[in-house]
Amino acid sequence: MTETPTLPPPTAAIESTPSVLPTQAAPPRAQYTFYVVLDYATKSVTVDQTILYPNQTGAALPDIVLAVVPNFWSDCFVLSSLSMDGAPVSTYALEGQRLSIYLPQPLPAGASVTLSLQYSLALPEIVPINPNQQRPRIFGYSARQVNLVNWYPFIVSYAAGARWLLHDPWFYGEHLVYDVADFEVNIRPTDATVQPVIAASGAAEPNGEWRRYRLEKGRAFAISASTEFQVASASVGGVSVYSYYFPLFKEAGDAVLQTSTQAVQVFSERYGPYPHATLSAVQGDFNDGMEYSAFYFLPLDFYNLYDGTPNGYLTAVAAHETAHQWWFEQVANDQALEPWLDEALCTYSEYIYYENAVPAALDNWWWPVRINFYQPKGWVDMHVYDGGGFRPYTDAVYFRGAYFLNDLRIRIGDEAFFAFLQDYLAQENGRIATAADFFRILRQHTSADISDLVATYFQNPH
Repeated sequence: MTETPTLPPPTAAIESTPSVLPTQAAPPRAQYTFYVVLDYATKSVTVDQTILYPNQTGAALPDIVLAVVPNFWSDCFVLSSLSMDGAPVSTYALEGQRLSIYLPQPLPAGASVTLSLQYSLALPEIVPINPNQQRPRIFGYSARQVNLVNWYPFIVSYAAGARWLLHDPWFYGEHLVYDVADFEVNIRPTDATVQPVIAASGAAEPNGEWRRYRLEKGRAFAISASTEFQVASASVGGVSVYSYYFPLFKEAGDAVLQTSTQAVQVFSERYGPYPHATLSAVQGDFNDGMEYSAFYFLPLDFYNLYDGTPNGYLTAVAAHETAHQWWFEQVANDQALEPWLDEALCTYSEYIYYENAVPAALDNWWWPVRINFYQPKGWVDMHVYDGGGFRPYTDAVYFRGAYFLNDLRIRIGDEAFFAFLQDYLAQENGRIATAADFFRILRQHTSADISDLVATYFQNPH
């Protein structure tokens, strides 16, 4: 029987997250290298992982903290070896999702360390859940799919004030904060006769017996494998876009491809360039959508409900998840404490997508059905722990957030609005942005009085 992870209570002190150091434009990034052996039949993997971590925090570090999300599931994560700069590490603690490595001497600012880990994952089964009572299940396996998301230990962001940013998970929303890093992921199956189709956060190339995927300046590397995947592809502006879907869903899979391709073009023009060589849109064998680097899932039900028109959740959420490649992937934020910074922007990006690709859908579907149906209320800047449930949280952060951005756009005008978004992307690219950053850059592009809008939508003044 698969166990559901027990969720601890939320972090006691909830406050706006400070900007993450350092301040230079292009600091060295962590480098993650993996050799992954996938046993598709037994739904298990073994991993040899190396992390080259440059200390760009501006402070000497007495410890290093990694997130190990698979450890929430009983008997899922088994660490067999941990070393640092080639020497075995015994001074560490793994409690829940937190792996703390206590260093023999502080790691100086500007210095680097290499961590090597070997571990295995016995994947949990993906089962249907109530999102108001449990977190959506994506990591694991179903009868048709193996999903590796937040599957590897990664060094979490470090904030000013000597804080490693690793929040407790909640029953909805996200809780992880990712620094940018470079990834090389090598994968091979245990059984050469079972070759699942693999969707991943990067472009594939042969590497001897391995299949190698590379991704630069990414946040979270995801993998989905299935022996049933069908694949459609297209190219836009040098970006290869892929739609992975199950048999019988070709029409919906093609629609996801079309939407993603159009959205890449629209958002590249409106915000700035798409950052990677590929984008993979994957049908999930579950009912949740989720973004990762150059990769996103769409819920099974959206494929089932697709009626052949863009007036539906399949199209809207495909545009939404594509927008996360700008607002999450390029400009990240604290998803537990300031989730509106990516979710409100991505919800309003649906509007921008429809405005440019299918304008008729705005008044006859997007506003009345997607946004206004639940008569949303609540503060845009609530954190996940104060949401009061999946529906109230979504209404406030996503939908009221879209109202705010639309009202802001009307107030300051299109020229200033899009100049602001482009500058926000440019200034905060590769960083962890905050609400203070958002409004600071906004005020560089308009002198309009927006105090009434802020008072209407935000609990905390900005």
